Amino acid sequence: MTLSEKIAKGEKRLAVVGLGYVGLPLAVAFAEKGLKVTGFDISERRIGVLKEGIDPTEEVGDEALSNVDIYYTSDEKDLRDCAFFIVSVPTPINQDHTPDLTPVISASTIIGRNLPKGSIVVYESTVYPGCTEDTCVPILEKESGLKYGEEFKVGYSPERINPGDKAHRLSGIKKVVSGMDKESLGDIKAVYDMIIDAGTFPVSNIRTAEAVKVAENSQRDVNIAFMNELAIVFDKMDIDTGEVIAGMNTKWNALGFRPGLVGGHCIGVDPYYFTYEAERLGVHSTIILGGRAVNEGMGKFVADTAVKKLVAAGFMPENAKVAILGLTFKENCKDIRNTRVVDIYKRLREYGIEADVTDPRAVKEDAFREYGISLKDIESISGCDCVIIAVAHDEYRAMGLGGIMKLFGSSDTPKVLLDVKGIIPKDELERSGISWWRL
Repeated sequence: MTLSEKIAKGEKRLAVVGLGYVGLPLAVAFAEKGLKVTGFDISERRIGVLKEGIDPTEEVGDEALSNVDIYYTSDEKDLRDCAFFIVSVPTPINQDHTPDLTPVISASTIIGRNLPKGSIVVYESTVYPGCTEDTCVPILEKESGLKYGEEFKVGYSPERINPGDKAHRLSGIKKVVSGMDKESLGDIKAVYDMIIDAGTFPVSNIRTAEAVKVAENSQRDVNIAFMNELAIVFDKMDIDTGEVIAGMNTKWNALGFRPGLVGGHCIGVDPYYFTYEAERLGVHSTIILGGRAVNEGMGKFVADTAVKKLVAAGFMPENAKVAILGLTFKENCKDIRNTRVVDIYKRLREYGIEADVTDPRAVKEDAFREYGISLKDIESISGCDCVIIAVAHDEYRAMGLGGIMKLFGSSDTPKVLLDVKGIIPKDELERSGISWWRL
């Protein structure tokens, strides 16, 4: 009987290591199929919250947690009862844009110390091609004392979960899978086929699967950078980028990308994993790093535009009251990891502007711990001279221009509105009589 068959019959346990935006939906999906699932995380606080039936990510919801049987633990010894491990820890970057492999190295060390003979370890964390076999496997061998390929096997399946996306869910996204050999690939594919309705897509080796992840997000990053560069130029030409995009998208082969702030744990990070390994091999990226440079500078561009609009309206920037609506890296989620809204905030501070920041989705404690930003409730914000709608949350769309206008000062003072994502219709802005701008 194969390992995947034993897992399906409940004779072997499956472990998900890392219970964040990627790991928790995986653990829940497998548990919903009746598999024996161990959910491991080094954060005792997170484990405590999950045991209470609370989903801190809001990806699966509290009700889903209450309907499944998952053994949550922060005790690594509990992993010794498992035979199939899925690693879903974050892989951020350092200040110099080099990969920070600390979480994946730590996870490999923990699993290695508790790895039973005959197990399979599958990595979902984004890494550069070759990292799984060159960095993670030696750690597993050293810590376990087992021989790779004979006493344990490894695979890679890039995560494709999009935080906050209620349309493209885990089961509906085709899953790329790989294994170190034909046998391990068969087991890995069979296990994921239990939860992925869209099906799996096997590739020939682990390095190819790793490359799929960095390639798909680098492609998206470059396309958004192109739109951002267009937006910057069109702004100088006094051309509305939104109208250009609407016209462009009438053609059948238009790609539909829009300008914006590019943050988060994938698109704003993964390209650096690819260019890091490319540089090590003697190849300097021009397109990918060029796109990264454009996207990294968009927060400053928005802030600089706000200051120019304030000056044109007669304000001394350092005396202006500014509010930023939204802090998360994208709309309708609570994830603030690598958000580029913080670049707007920091740039405004360079001009002497201490902006108020509000967000209905972000956790206040996380915002202060991560960025030193004290989030305010929107009800406490008033008398603004400038409002920057940085994130297109549904809550801001529901407010409409009328609700946004209530954040400004008295009716006879100038008002500056920056609608970064273009959620307010252009004709309403033109009729409003305020100074407005959108990316």
